[in-house]
Order: sequence, then C-alpha cells, then structure tokens
Amino acid sequence: MTMDWTHFTPYSSFIGGVLIGLSAALLVLLNGRVAGISGIVLGMLAPAKGEIAWRLAFVAGLLAAPLLAMVLGFRMAPRIDAGVGTLIFAGLLVGVGTSYASGCTSGHGVCGLSRLSPRSLAATGAFMAAGMLTVLAARLWL
Repeated sequence: MTMDWTHFTPYSSFIGGVLIGLSAALLVLLNGRVAGISGIVLGMLAPAKGEIAWRLAFVAGLLAAPLLAMVLGFRMAPRIDAGVGTLIFAGLLVGVGTSYASGCTSGHGVCGLSRLSPRSLAATGAFMAAGMLTVLAARLWL
C-alpha cells in the first residue's frame, strides 16, 4: 500500500474533524439531540411538533457548507471511481446497515463513542470491519 501524497490533506481534515465535533457537541448541549444524520433526516419525514425547524437547519447547514467553502475560494474536486449503478447499490447497502445498526456513522462513530456508549462501540466496530472486508473483497474480485 502506498500513500497518495498529492491528495493528503491533514490541515483541512483536522479542521473538518474539529467542526464536526464542535457541531455535535453544540447540538447535544444546546438541544439535547445526537447528531446522527440518518436519524435527523428520518425525523423530517414524519416530524413531531417542534422538531422540524432544528432538523431543517441542520440539514441546510450540511448542504450549505460546501457551497460556502467554494465561495471562500476552497477548491474541491471530488473523484468518484464508480458508476451510477454501483453508487445506488452502495447507498442502499448503507441504508440497510443504518437500519440494522439503529444509527449511522455520525450517530454511533462520532456521538456514541464520545458518550462511551457500548452499543455504539459495537456498531462502529461492526461497520468498520464490514467496510474493510468490502474493500478487501472488491480489490480481490474486481
């Protein structure tokens, strides 16, 4: 395995991690909610009274952040080496996994682990292992 030094971004990755942690901490401290993206979006489908505004604001922030970064002059050139069918299949698998794990990587991996949740530790370990096995299988068979 070799390191792709041309796409190594330690500073922006660090800043992004700090912003994710800060937003998750602020959401739980100020709103008492866990920043699990799948749960936030799912809660928008049939919101309880008083639940829609903060969910919309959170999702709007997720969508606005890359636009703001582009306006500020940050260059972003995402590279996806997969076809549309593969992306749809992968998205469906992630959705099924999120359903089985009762949460997503942000809910379990960021928020759950920071709260020392044993359930989140198990879920994070499971999806990390599944991801590693998937990459290994794809590299061996594809």
